[in-house]
Parts: sequence; structure tokens; C-alpha cells
Amino acid sequence: MPTRTVQSSIGTCARDVLEVVPLVMREIRKEMREHSARELSVPQFRTLHYLSRHKSASLSEVAEHIGLTLPSMSTLIDGLVVRNFAIRRTHPDDRRRMTLELTDHGEAVLCSAREATQTYLAKLLGPLSPADHRTIIKAMRTLKSIFTEK
Repeated sequence: MPTRTVQSSIGTCARDVLEVVPLVMREIRKEMREHSARELSVPQFRTLHYLSRHKSASLSEVAEHIGLTLPSMSTLIDGLVVRNFAIRRTHPDDRRRMTLELTDHGEAVLCSAREATQTYLAKLLGPLSPADHRTIIKAMRTLKSIFTEK
């Protein structure tokens, strides 16, 4: 394949990802606000999801992942702690450091929100052909391999 065609294809791919991902996220936010996960905003959902995957995370780690400043992340965590979705613990090796963990209640809320949103997305994707489903699954797995935290 000529270099120009490859570059054009890569550029088209990047453009399409930039165009489609925000549309998908908009739909997820809409669903979370309107129906399935009224208890959680998208940043709260993402925070709980991060805490679920990263036991004893620091405030800095979560803030970096979510894309919030430390003060904004601290406020978001305060709200999750008050609602018993997360807890702060003193780090076992450094009493000056705090770690964040999901509570059982937070895990249940996260699971419920994830299931409801997944059901909604499945409803949207349902009318597509099996071939389209396979294409999307392959594309999502490829994107995940590129963007998964190492």
C-alpha cells in the first residue's frame, strides 16, 4: 500500500475515533442522567470504576486518571465518602498518606450502574447485524489494547 494511502487511512481512523467517542460518551451520560444510574454522575462512575480496579489508590492517581485537579477530585471523593460509596484509609506504611477504597455499597452501586448502562447500549446496538456486532467487538478490543493503562 502506498505511503500516502496508509497515512490517509490512519488519519481517517484517528478522525473517526475523535468524532465517534464523544457521541458514545454523550449517549452514556444521557442514559446515566435520565434512567439507569441517577445516583452517579459520569465522573463519579469513572472514579468508582477506577477504585474497583485499583485497590488502595491515592487521590493523585485517581485525579490523574479522571482528569480533575486535586481539589476537584477531593471534593468528588468527599461526596462519595459521605454517601458511603468509598472510604479513606491511612496508608499502612506512611501515616501521612491516605488511600481510597470502594465500599461494598459503592461496589453494588457501580455494578448496578454498569449493568443498566450496558443494557441500554445493548438495546441501541441490537438492531445491527451480527457482522456489525463482530466488527464493533473487534474494534473495541483493538482500542482497549492501545489505550489500556500499562
